[in-house]
Amino acid sequence: MKKIGFLSFGHWNPSPQSQTRSASDVLLQSIDLAVAAEELGADGAYFRVHHFARQLASPFPLLAAAGARTSRIELGTGVIDMRYENPLYMAEDAGAADLISSGRLQLGISRGSPEQVVDGFKHFGYDPGEGDDHAQMARDHTARFLRAISGERFAEPHPRPMFPNPPGLLGIEPQSPGLRERIWWGAGTRATAVWTGEQGMNLMSSTLLTEDTGVPFHQLQAEQIRMFRDAWSEAGHQREPRVSVSRSIFPIVNGTDRAYFGAEAGSRDQVGHIDGGLARFGKSYAGEPDQLVRELAEDEAVAAADTLLLTVPNQLGVDYNAHLLDSVVRYVAPELGWR
Repeated sequence: MKKIGFLSFGHWNPSPQSQTRSASDVLLQSIDLAVAAEELGADGAYFRVHHFARQLASPFPLLAAAGARTSRIELGTGVIDMRYENPLYMAEDAGAADLISSGRLQLGISRGSPEQVVDGFKHFGYDPGEGDDHAQMARDHTARFLRAISGERFAEPHPRPMFPNPPGLLGIEPQSPGLRERIWWGAGTRATAVWTGEQGMNLMSSTLLTEDTGVPFHQLQAEQIRMFRDAWSEAGHQREPRVSVSRSIFPIVNGTDRAYFGAEAGSRDQVGHIDGGLARFGKSYAGEPDQLVRELAEDEAVAAADTLLLTVPNQLGVDYNAHLLDSVVRYVAPELGWR
């Protein structure tokens, strides 16, 4: 059995060819797609977070709204850039959204991806300082956020408060029980996956790794997952960790599918440069369901993960993306033993 969800980048574009021509379109359609995914039997609705771009940027209003419209499906992010976040304010937002959804949030966080602007986090008021490391700033923000959602009490109460306080120091409210165990770190390398396991966060791995050893992407990612699980065990964490991987999977079951994605058949890994270093990009899977079953059965990282996130072309609209999800759940997942 494997949990299957979608991951939307939340693009919008005023082009006549786009079904999402405004931010309003993307937000409302994201909620509708979460509802549709739940009705189809999928397990998760996840959303990317990007700043200074025509994409989804503020996840918590969206997660709360989707939580109010659904009852079973997991709701998450992939990922929130912690360089931009006030960890205490984020803890309040996350706690509230998780309570609205009755404990269904699965928050993916990380240092973030390459930006649209230079040092965008500085515009949000966060500067690591001269010679400081913005990646370490993201980890520092994360540590403060994790302590806050775990119930840390650190603030001295006012001697004349507006309302009576409980005894002792105060912490962030509201608290949502179990949220700490549903935090994921988006790891782009094997070393970061090891750190993630040591910290006791779940592992979220995408269709990109910012390193390359010459082996196929799925094998490199499977090695990353093994190293994460080893680090988790060595750290002595008691619960079983979760691992998600993202894939672009397009079953071709009608002419529209073929027109959109027929050219993706035979896709291969790609190697490129990100932030000055080599990176390996995983291939897309496009083809008739029996072909996809054969190809996905050989994907070692998909086999090792408990959660599969399907990247969806959100600008094609809710109906078409619901069709894609249904095709995977109906024709591909049962043949691979995921359902």
